[in-house]
Amino acid sequence: MGSLTEIPGIRVGHATDERALTGCTVILCERGAVGGVDVRGGATGTRDLGPLDPSHIAPHVHAILLSGGSAFGLDAAGGVMRYLEERGYGFRVGRACVPIVPSAIIFDLAVGDPTIRPTVATGYAACEQATADPVVEGSIGAGTGATVGKARGIEYAMKGGVGAASLALPDGVVVAALVVVNCWGDVLKDGQIIAGAREPDGGFADATRLLRAGELTRAIRELNTTLGVVATNARCTKVELGKIAQLAQQGLTRTIAPVHTMFDGDLVFALSLGSQRADLHRLGFAAADALAEAVLRAVTQAQSRGGIPCYAEITG
Repeated sequence: MGSLTEIPGIRVGHATDERALTGCTVILCERGAVGGVDVRGGATGTRDLGPLDPSHIAPHVHAILLSGGSAFGLDAAGGVMRYLEERGYGFRVGRACVPIVPSAIIFDLAVGDPTIRPTVATGYAACEQATADPVVEGSIGAGTGATVGKARGIEYAMKGGVGAASLALPDGVVVAALVVVNCWGDVLKDGQIIAGAREPDGGFADATRLLRAGELTRAIRELNTTLGVVATNARCTKVELGKIAQLAQQGLTRTIAPVHTMFDGDLVFALSLGSQRADLHRLGFAAADALAEAVLRAVTQAQSRGGIPCYAEITG
């Protein structure tokens, strides 16, 4: 199984609002990590992705924020920045210290109270909870209001959440992943649906079949998004991390169908913290394996929230 926190220098914290059914998850790398990103979905909500571009002056990022609350939830990044600034972590510009915190959100406003979203205080609270212990999984943090399988509407969806996994290679290189699964499509294991859109009789509707048959007659009201973070203790450049994030997306294509749609904001961040060199493709395919396992963990560890059933109730 493993966890993202097996990468030295990474801590993960959640802040959860059980009443509003939303929250955020922060991946802290205070002393700096080289970062990259690959964006595939057509409905992204992001902040400060510029420093992940190889041409950007900032060499490192100091945290990644994943949040619920749709675009409103990007406010939580301000709390992460405040937490880091107070402790002297950030990009130095003269006497100023500017923490670099790329951020992305999921749409969870169809679950819980849509008027309450993660705020600056929520982001700060997630940082205060950050630890190097194994990541707490399930319907917590940014995954609190996450759902999967919305081809039949939110009333026939299932709960998503946060999952984590890691893969240790023989030479000591470790590749790990964390994911927030809030997808429109179904989640598959070995080609079989284990969580997704349900029919009124309780069976799985099979979103891919519905899409091919042109049977999606209702308007798609609920927006979605799967957010991934992969990290390694190997040394990589921004260019290499962009490719690793791209290769890691294969973990989503193995486990979510359909994926990368115009109504998903799917993206994958990649982080490098370490000095050992490793083959780019080896890292990328290991990241895909870790991300695929993390997706399965996210749904199998999810808990029922807001009247939406979880894997343990329906499949497990």
